[in-house]
Amino acid sequence: MSTPKRIASLLSIICMSVAALCASEQAQAADLRVVSSGGFAQAYKNLAPAYELATGDKLLSDWGPSMGKTSNAIPARMARGEEIDVVIMVGDSLDKLMNEGKLVAGSKVVLANSPIACAVKKGNSKPDISTIVGLKNAFLQARKVAYSDSASGEYIKHQLMKKLEIEEQMQGKAAQIPATPVGEIIAQGEADFGCQQRSELLPVQGIEIVGLLPQEVQLQTQFSAAIVKGSKVQGQAQALLNFLAATKNAPVIAETGLEPVAGK
Repeated sequence: MSTPKRIASLLSIICMSVAALCASEQAQAADLRVVSSGGFAQAYKNLAPAYELATGDKLLSDWGPSMGKTSNAIPARMARGEEIDVVIMVGDSLDKLMNEGKLVAGSKVVLANSPIACAVKKGNSKPDISTIVGLKNAFLQARKVAYSDSASGEYIKHQLMKKLEIEEQMQGKAAQIPATPVGEIIAQGEADFGCQQRSELLPVQGIEIVGLLPQEVQLQTQFSAAIVKGSKVQGQAQALLNFLAATKNAPVIAETGLEPVAGK
């Protein structure tokens, strides 16, 4: 069965299993404003219709990185007081907002872990990055390398290059990309090799994932969700967090390249 068909089948089961339980809450349906970072975005998009159908709530969704200097970054949105009920983002960045008192204490829910993968434009030769030596060669032989301005890119820029001992060689041909998915940069031919969280690369057309970073230098990024302090629909927001973290939804999350925490 193809991936879209598997997802559709899973969502159908989910809807049937929760619809009866949620029917009594339809009269209290609300609009929920959710902002998710890219790593969990596809999983959220796949699960959102089932949640809306089961509860009657309407999810008003937007996207932005967990860190960085772009105006759509979640911390920037919070700083300017955007009306948001739920954030889904990298765990460390979420913890910072929690410590600053911007999220409801105790509402954090860990959803999934995301490994870093690398990709090339579809049709191009695929380097073997299963070993440290292979990964190092892939970086060095590329004309231009792209990585994100969020968690995976910060790791690549500040730690991975040092571990591979190629900082100097990559000067001028390795670029950190703000806001735009790395896969799109590769698909457009602006870079011939790039790395980002696997869940962010998978939805992009026109590229091929060559593999995960070797285990010795891999970084698992945790994605979590929490309720924004001041939300007027905290009950519905908590219901959404419970739904996203439910064990029955783990297969849908796994289909997007993430490693769900539920059920472990």
